[in-house]
Order: sequence, then C-alpha cells, then structure tokens
Amino acid sequence: MLLSLGVAAAQQAPKPVVDPASSQDEIRQFCTNIADPARDQRYLLQKQELEKLQADVDQRIATMDKRKAEYEDWLKRRDDFLKTADLGLVDIYKNMKPDAAAASLNDVRITVAAAIIMKLSARQSSLILAEMDAKKAAAITNIMASASDPNTSKSKDPS
Repeated sequence: MLLSLGVAAAQQAPKPVVDPASSQDEIRQFCTNIADPARDQRYLLQKQELEKLQADVDQRIATMDKRKAEYEDWLKRRDDFLKTADLGLVDIYKNMKPDAAAASLNDVRITVAAAIIMKLSARQSSLILAEMDAKKAAAITNIMASASDPNTSKSKDPS
C-alpha cells in the first residue's frame, strides 16, 4: 500500500512552473541566433534568381545579336546584288527591244540578269521575262523575290 501511495504521489507531483518571461527570452534568443543564417540564405536565393535572370537576358541578347548579324549580312548581299546592275548597263537594256534584251539576258549570269531586270520598270521587266526561256525567267523571278524579302537568311543563296 505504501508503494501505491508513493506511485500516486509521484503522479501528482507538481509540474515545473514555466515562467512566461523566460520563455519569451528563449524565443527571442532563438530568433536572434538564426536571423543571420536566415538572411544569408535569403540573399543566396535572391542571388541565384538574379543569376538565372541574367543568363536569360544574356541568351536573348545573343539571339538578337545573331539576328542583327544575319540581317546586316542580308542587307549587304542585297546591296551588292543591286550594285551589280550598273546604271549604264541598265540604260542599255532599257533602250533595247524586249525580245533582243531577253535573248541577251539568257546568256548572262542569272544574278546579273535578275539585278538588271529588277532595276527596269515593271512594264519592261514583264515584257523581257515573257520573251525569256520559262525556266530562266522563273529562276530570275525567284532571285528577285528573295532579294526583296527581308526574311531571306544568309544560308539561302539567291542563285
């Protein structure tokens, strides 16, 4: 019986009293101890996010630079192509009859023929192309269309 009284007394032993002030101090101390590592972790996450954004911006800039280079190359090739048809040469073909001009342009390099025809008036160009060999006229038309198309990339040769 004494044993059962001892167990009963042990079960009813008063629980230690927790002082709310000391509990608040412990919480404050804990928060103070983890503030610097938490801030460091937050900065690290922000830095990683900024690095991802910078990589994305760099990739987009590279794409834009590539497209700019392709456009500049296309523009240079187009200008060179149009310069091929010197004004004096264009004047010669401008004054020729369409059948004679077509026969002459059939034997000229296709890019030169396209450049000359492109500088003539639409009426003269159509008359000359009508007199030319159909395959050569189609090829010249394709070159002229490519020369005026800004989406033509440098990988496509106009000839």
